Order: sequence, then structure tokens, then C-alpha cells
Amino acid sequence: MAWSAGQRYVAEFLGTFGLLLAVAGAAVLSLNLPLYAGTDGRVVLIGLSIGLGVIGMIYAFGDISGAHFNPAVTLAMWAAGRFRARDVIPYIVAQLMGGIVAVAAVAGIAYGSPTLWASARAAALSAQGYAGNGSPYTVGVGSVFLFETVFTFFLVVVILFVTRAENSSKNLAPLGIGLTLAMANLIGIPIDGASVNPARSFGPAILSAAWPASTWAIQQDWIFWVAPIVGGLLAAGVARALRPAHSID
Repeated sequence: MAWSAGQRYVAEFLGTFGLLLAVAGAAVLSLNLPLYAGTDGRVVLIGLSIGLGVIGMIYAFGDISGAHFNPAVTLAMWAAGRFRARDVIPYIVAQLMGGIVAVAAVAGIAYGSPTLWASARAAALSAQGYAGNGSPYTVGVGSVFLFETVFTFFLVVVILFVTRAENSSKNLAPLGIGLTLAMANLIGIPIDGASVNPARSFGPAILSAAWPASTWAIQQDWIFWVAPIVGGLLAAGVARALRPAHSID
């Protein structure tokens, strides 16, 4: 079956919307719940939410758009020779808009509780991207950059390899991708919020920029663009180097 360009862009919007709804919803709406008051509980909750969320979105929209839901993935697919250059910008725009709308929906839910809304604003709508003084553990910018680069590289390597036509288990690709993303979050949330996706950090950061106490999120957002993109492009290089000699991706 063939889908139009517009249908593919809508699929990217909806898939990223669902992904951000899962992770931002878990991060924001659990802020004041006693069950998840401890950091350990919230790390598990958010990690599992985004892992399960991306599995569902890939199964829903993978056949339509390829289920990128992440500008770093889109750029890596292009660099690996598996995606048309003319679709790169529209995909990224659709992803960013899906993320912004999803975070806005979560903010609207949080607004119904004055205490939750205050916590959500203070946490920049749980921006999923903290560097330097923004980190819960005051992790330095260099360490944050290294984490985002390495774990985005690892995530994108998995995506590029499990979705190859030659992969006999590609029908299980959503599970492999979802579990890898959950792993990255379980490890990285205490470090910097575990972005590994520019759209994931940009939505909360741009919406919270209106509040003076939360402008740190948009000021730090550059690192959650540069590092994931670097990691994704490195993964594309590995995918090109290790593709079968008899095939063209």
C-alpha cells in the first residue's frame, strides 16, 4: 500500500503526540502522588511509560510513516540512505508539533489541580532535559552531552538494524525499540531526564518558556538537539558500514 506525503506527516504528528503524551503524562501527573514521591518510583514509571508508549505508536503508525517520532531518527534514516531528503523537514516539523500539542494537553490536565500545576510549572512541565544546575543531581553539561550522544547512538543503531528488510525478526521491531528506549530512560532519568529525542525536550521547554522561573529549560535545550543528532548520525555511519554487501537500504 502507498500513503500520501500528507498522510505520512499526520502519522508522525500523531505518533509523536502519543509518545509525548505517555512520557510527559507520566512525568508531570505523578509529581505529587505519594506512591511515586520517591525518585526511584518515578524513574520506573516514566521509563516504562515511554517504552510501552512507543511500542503502541510504532505498531499503529509504522506502516504509514516508518514511525520515526524523533528528529534524530529522521536525520539518521536520511544519512543512512533510507529516507528522502525532501521529507526530512516536514517530518521534523510534524514531530515537534505533535510533541508541543501533547505537552499542552498534559499541562491542561495538570491545571485542574493547583498544587500539581505549581509543581508542573516549577519542573518546566518535566522538561526531560536537565543540564548543569537543572539536573536533579547537578550533573555537568559534559556528562549530559556524553549520555545523550551515546544512548541516542545506541537507540538509533537498534532502530536502523531491526527495521532492515533483511532482518528476519523485523515484525518484533517495536518491542526491541520500546525496550531499548525504556532502558535508556531507566538509566538516564536520574542523570538529565533522558531525552534522547529533540522533540521530547523541545515541547516542554518551549511551553514553559513563558514562566520566568522555568526559562532554564529552553536555555539548555540546545544540548538536547545537538547531542542526539550527533549520536544518530554516528549510528547511521555504523549502519552503512555494516549493511549486507548484496543489498541497498
